[in-house]
Amino acid sequence: MNESEKTRRDFLQKTAVTAAAASAFPAGVHAQKNSKDELKVALIGCGGRGTGAAAQALAAGDKNKMWAMADIDPKQLERSKETLIKNSKDGAVDVPTERQFVGLEAYKQVMEMDEIDVVILTTPPGFRSFHFEAAVQAGKHAFLEKPVATDAPGVRRVLKSAAEAKAKNLKVGVGFNRRHSTLHKNLIGRLHDGVIGEIPLIQVYNCRGPVNKRQTRQPGWSELEFQIRNWYYFTWLSGDFIVEQSVHEFDVVRWIKHEQNPVSCIGQGGKIVMTGEMDGQTYDHFSADYRFADGSQVITTHRHIPKCWNFFGEKITGTKGTAELKAKSSGLINLTGQEAPVFREREASNSYQIEHDELFSAIRNDTEFNEGERGGYSTLFSMMGRMAAYTGKEITWEQALNDDTEIARNPVSFDEETPIQPGPDGIYDVVAKPGVG
Repeated sequence: MNESEKTRRDFLQKTAVTAAAASAFPAGVHAQKNSKDELKVALIGCGGRGTGAAAQALAAGDKNKMWAMADIDPKQLERSKETLIKNSKDGAVDVPTERQFVGLEAYKQVMEMDEIDVVILTTPPGFRSFHFEAAVQAGKHAFLEKPVATDAPGVRRVLKSAAEAKAKNLKVGVGFNRRHSTLHKNLIGRLHDGVIGEIPLIQVYNCRGPVNKRQTRQPGWSELEFQIRNWYYFTWLSGDFIVEQSVHEFDVVRWIKHEQNPVSCIGQGGKIVMTGEMDGQTYDHFSADYRFADGSQVITTHRHIPKCWNFFGEKITGTKGTAELKAKSSGLINLTGQEAPVFREREASNSYQIEHDELFSAIRNDTEFNEGERGGYSTLFSMMGRMAAYTGKEITWEQALNDDTEIARNPVSFDEETPIQPGPDGIYDVVAKPGVG
């Protein structure tokens, strides 16, 4: 047994104790719904991704109903509600004022509603592990957008909560939609069948232009509110883009590698273009290389810089050929010595919808469905690259999993202090300087 698997086993043995206790005290767990029952859904985090996930949840069953919504911004909540009404079947959205909750603790009001069956957790990732923990404690099925945490304590919180959810027979979906993609299933299935032989090398690329999620600072906003509204650019809220964005590709790699975890990682990165006030503290480029117990390597490159070569996906090298996956669009397999690809396919399915179809089917039919552990480990996989780049040191899987550095917060008031403050010029210092701290 390799060291990463031993660490995983030891951790799960510890969480199993908690899960066993949870199964003995299943308070708050809803009775299983049958296909004729209405499922009441609550959306926590009403931005674009949350609204999209909510629409897909409502489309996943004729009896699914949006019953409550929560956000820090009442205007955003209203926009989300109107979008859902416009794009959903008649009567699917029933969220009067008394079931609209606003503020940093709005999620708690949702969790206190006994009639809510399913919660969609799509706030900034720094809050995800706290909200998931609360959902499981309240006996709610849950859909978590990726990533599931921004620090190792958050990952451990998710792993523990996922184990408790399993003991309570709660269903858990995580927003790694590629796992539900027909294209990815077809290509990765062929890799698992050995079509290109052993796989000593996988190259991962997330090379694209900048992502614009900025909101201009407004009078009356505290520093905390400004950072939450611009969460993508602050590591405590997003995990940095190697975690927030590239985690999709790290999850694909774990899938290709039969859920193996890496042994160690080295990395580097920096901030050379995104240097303005609205660019926060996060890096705009990373590289991170991973070593596995079987001697294979995963080499990754991540960039959010405009006017450069772009590619988002995986290039996979085998002993008998190569394969390529382009994010959500296409894939191909070439065998050594053969001119024509033996596999070429474009994505024809809507994996965003399928992931909700499968989650709600599991809820109604009481079939096993818990993606929480996988979500935790794939998030930690991406987080190792950030840790290595920020510190300039080699990071082992055990160090990453057991790291005690807490960067995430779960504030209750916008008056609270933030983990980082801007300088006198309004510019934020980078979160870390390798070799310096």
